[in-house]
Amino acid sequence: MAKGLHLNKVKITHSGQPLMSINTHVAPGEVVTIMGPSGVGKSTLLSAIIGTLSPDFALSGQIHLNGRDLTTLPPDERCVGILFQDALLFPHLNVGANLAFGLAQGGTKADRRARINAALAEVGLGGFANRDPATLSGGQRARVALMRMLLSEPHALLLDEPFSGLDAELRGQVRQLVFDHAKARALPVLLVTHDAEDAEATGGPIIRLD
Repeated sequence: MAKGLHLNKVKITHSGQPLMSINTHVAPGEVVTIMGPSGVGKSTLLSAIIGTLSPDFALSGQIHLNGRDLTTLPPDERCVGILFQDALLFPHLNVGANLAFGLAQGGTKADRRARINAALAEVGLGGFANRDPATLSGGQRARVALMRMLLSEPHALLLDEPFSGLDAELRGQVRQLVFDHAKARALPVLLVTHDAEDAEATGGPIIRLD
């Protein structure tokens, strides 16, 4: 099977009633957009991919990532990263400790510190490791959340309206930053959005759910 994220005849039902169905492939480095009205099952689909689908929903079909069948794997074994509208930074941890949460266990303290500092520098936040997340702007929080997720070395990236809380200018900057980093790492990306501008900015296919 080719690399990338494969949704093979995936169907989701709620209390026995059909909610949504999809059959698509997201290639490495490609961004595929899912659009549709509220309640059609967009975020529920992302929950199914990362393995957190509520027991109220039933899933059929198969989800493959780089040849691995994820359908029955627990969330921590799926190697799928996700970004939400809220950056969800831990308020009791400084920026560096938030990023450390994404790192795999092991390695020396010096090595882990170096990786964290390099990640912050990569997104223009060098020297921010000791900052309190509460002091960050919306764009800064979004960049920290992105690097925390990338430090976990995911094999695919899901985006659940991650740009909708930003103003127009910042939205474009953060959106391009996320897309550039995902493409540089050859990650298949699935974007859920209501915004046509977000969808057009991907340069990839758009799937509309009714």
